[in-house]
Amino acid sequence: MKVVVSWSGGKDSAYALHLAKQQGYEIVNLLTMMNSEEKSSFHLIRSDILDAHADATGVQLIKKQTSNEVYEHDFKMVLTELKNKGVKGLVTGDIRKVANHEEDWLNRICCEVGLKPIKPLWMLDTNQIYIDYIGAGFKAIVVRTNLSKLGVDWLGRVLDKQFYDNIIKLDNVDPCGEDGEYHTLITDAPYFKKKIEIIETQKHNINNYSYLEVKDFALKLK
Repeated sequence: MKVVVSWSGGKDSAYALHLAKQQGYEIVNLLTMMNSEEKSSFHLIRSDILDAHADATGVQLIKKQTSNEVYEHDFKMVLTELKNKGVKGLVTGDIRKVANHEEDWLNRICCEVGLKPIKPLWMLDTNQIYIDYIGAGFKAIVVRTNLSKLGVDWLGRVLDKQFYDNIIKLDNVDPCGEDGEYHTLITDAPYFKKKIEIIETQKHNINNYSYLEVKDFALKLK
């Protein structure tokens, strides 16, 4: 079955793609919804880094610029276009309900468009997801934190065993960031032909959030 992956540029969508491939799905596109021409929605990942992800995976990336007011309309429009080209399913890295949407938002969207929702991580234990994820060879760094949950010092940290050991000691913090504690940027995956090397970054505070700006990076052969 031909499927499109909802690609945030973070760990969950990257891991969901990995599991979907293992389940036999044919990944024909990555889809990223964009806040602007420069940055993605939610994770605020640079457009050229997303292009680097597509290069690393060898899968064509579709970027759709939108806004909060018309997000659902634009999301359904691009999914409909993909369905008309033969795509049958939508892969997402959702573990729990999508923030700011009703419980069955993704299922409703897929039903209205006529695609199969594919959620390899859905309702799995987040401790086990994290352990399996790093065991499979994924690499990611923290690029956003909710300052009420995690301080600015967590920005730029690599998701490894030490990160896990530190985060599970905190009260009311999910190891996978499922309550919005943090967001990530994937830099390597088992199916990447190239890896992203972060060269220069700068930390910012925006309202109650911290944000890691990637000022320079390189895409290198593995």
